[in-house]
Amino acid sequence: MASHHQIPPTQPPSGATPIIELDRVSFRYPGAERDSLRNVCLRIDEGDFVAVIGGNGSGKTTLCKTFNGLVPHFWEGEFAGEATVAGIDTYESSVAALSATVGYVYQDFQNQLVRPRVRDEVEFGPVNFGMADYAERALEAMHTLGIDHLADRFVWQLSGGQAHLVALASVLAMRPRVIVVDEPVAEVDPAGAHALYERLTELNERHGITVVVIEHHAEFIAQYAKSVVLMDDGAPVWHLPAPQAAARAAELAAHGIPAPQIVEACEGLDLQAAPRTVDEAAAVLRTAGAEQRTTWPPIASASSDAPEGRVVAVARGVSHGYKSVSGELLPVLDGIDLTVRAGDRVALVGGNGAGKSTLMRLLCGLQVPRAGTITLDGIDTRRSSATKLADHAAYLFQRPEQMFLKDSIRSDVRMFPAGRKRADADALVDRVLDRVRLADLADRDGRTLSGGQQRRATLAIGLAMTPSLLLADEPTASLDVASRNSVIDMLEELRGAIDAAVVATHDMHLVAEWATRVIVLGGGGVLADVTPTELFASDDLLAGAHVVPPQVTALGRALGIVPAPLSVAQWREAVVLTETEVRA
Repeated sequence: MASHHQIPPTQPPSGATPIIELDRVSFRYPGAERDSLRNVCLRIDEGDFVAVIGGNGSGKTTLCKTFNGLVPHFWEGEFAGEATVAGIDTYESSVAALSATVGYVYQDFQNQLVRPRVRDEVEFGPVNFGMADYAERALEAMHTLGIDHLADRFVWQLSGGQAHLVALASVLAMRPRVIVVDEPVAEVDPAGAHALYERLTELNERHGITVVVIEHHAEFIAQYAKSVVLMDDGAPVWHLPAPQAAARAAELAAHGIPAPQIVEACEGLDLQAAPRTVDEAAAVLRTAGAEQRTTWPPIASASSDAPEGRVVAVARGVSHGYKSVSGELLPVLDGIDLTVRAGDRVALVGGNGAGKSTLMRLLCGLQVPRAGTITLDGIDTRRSSATKLADHAAYLFQRPEQMFLKDSIRSDVRMFPAGRKRADADALVDRVLDRVRLADLADRDGRTLSGGQQRRATLAIGLAMTPSLLLADEPTASLDVASRNSVIDMLEELRGAIDAAVVATHDMHLVAEWATRVIVLGGGGVLADVTPTELFASDDLLAGAHVVPPQVTALGRALGIVPAPLSVAQWREAVVLTETEVRA
């Protein structure tokens, strides 16, 4: 039974009316050894735009699930305290009743799509609540998110990013007072991510909808949030207005949330307020006399004479598509030619629906093309089973939960090397689990882990396969910055363990800091095969790939630094300030 003790909840100063209040809320999942929420006191005012931040496993998602009653009504663990939303005690209400007030887009958003077509899905909520204007609401929601053209598409035909937008549209159609989005930019292309935040901002400012986002990307938090809740070990550390939160850079960094790149680029300047956008940072740095160092760019080592690596995978004339229920073939890839060689670190980029995941599944032999050929280590994928091809290529799924087949992470990671009767299977598993920082969770069922922990677990499964070719679909999605950087480091260190790696990604930090080649997909074909520097220098390619450069790269371009730096470390090598102090 919920208790009803009242104490002042953690909150930023405000005269607004609270819409969400948590008073001493604690919660423990069934079978867990400790609480996921610990004595949480929190107030969110109506009309706020709140970013909930913290490391993977800090309790962010569990906290937000108390807002719509999933905790404790769906996850029936040990619940204590009181949670009220719009004056409704969530313990005394139900998830169905609360759904009219709180719209929730889940981290595993694919699982909340329950109708066959997009239009049916978006209309589903209003229809169930008997709203006569259900069709109008659905059209309005789809138009708001720019997915009108998908209305008659089957949901299983959608890319991950498109499905994410459909899940959000189904929530908007209910016109709720509160919208909670767990990882808004997960699996959404970079250009679409900014557009999505702009739409959330419009809903917040023009319609007064309270928006709560669970977010790892500091640049979105700085630019769009009004207040910030920092979670750690199941409880809020503080809830502050966004400018005050941004000022606590050292504290945020200690919790694994480094400052946005544009703030790091202004390090050492005497600023009254941190820049929130690239344009603001560029203006500050121009005043500080930022200019390109004479030693930038560094002299590149000659590589034209370096021997090409052995061929790992080849696609020739590959075309593929999927049939609709009516039998119509919907093309995805058309005449793709691609060679992957040993030493390649390939990033596949492109807008949602460009065919990145499809090409990955074809390269590892999980599917065979409708036309053309794929060879993997010289083996025609049409002439070998996926089981045998797994000795040559490991594919990490876009949806992590699809890779958990056993009752513990250790068992999942051990399954492949043990099945191949490797004598060092146990030692290999221990090394891999240590490397991905999951040794302490090795005996947990992967399906009970946080989204970021699940991503690291899938990477462990792939590493334990020791393949020639590692294919990872969105390997850094839903990861906090520390975990994302760890994945980038691990991919960097794999050169001795695998021959080549291909990742499909919307994470431009991963592209900038890891990839040696970028394959831009669009219109069914390869738009370009370039380096990260070449990609970020071309406005046409950026538009065609639906890509937004990392902040520090965009900042370098704005200041005329050639080539634009790809990381903060490169920024410091490339740029010198003629003034040591400036006031914004």
